[in-house]
Amino acid sequence: MSDPRIIKVELDEATILWRNADIEQERRVAIFDLIEENMFKPLRLVDDGYAGPFALNLSVEEGRLVLDIRREDGRPHEMIILGLGRFRRPVRDYFAICDSYYQAIRKSTAAEIETIDMARRGVHNQAAELLIERLEGKVEVDFPTARRLFTLICVLHIKG
Repeated sequence: MSDPRIIKVELDEATILWRNADIEQERRVAIFDLIEENMFKPLRLVDDGYAGPFALNLSVEEGRLVLDIRREDGRPHEMIILGLGRFRRPVRDYFAICDSYYQAIRKSTAAEIETIDMARRGVHNQAAELLIERLEGKVEVDFPTARRLFTLICVLHIKG
């Protein structure tokens, strides 16, 4: 039986050196939304035909994103490692626009906040498309899943 979705997400806490309340809220929301609704289908065929659900452990090791995909019972399914070079600029841009957004929430007009939020969504959407492209042939994900995963990739990049 096929159930291509993520049912549990964990981030390598050793990778996350610092985060503020805004980032912690982004992390919580991304994980909650991801668990509630996602499409995550590893494309490597396995002998027993297992096709989900999956637990996903995310970490960054030596400049690479590690997706440790596990079966529902915790047994390893497969590990996917992606170079993060192409994500450096989108992560940097996303952090910059999020910083502007959080500052705007505290002291700007509704129109200014909306403009910054539109820019933030644009950067986020482009990064999600990049993630879909980088996962091609490895894992099939839908656009909302890619957006939430990109948020979590950003959380893993916070250095303080």
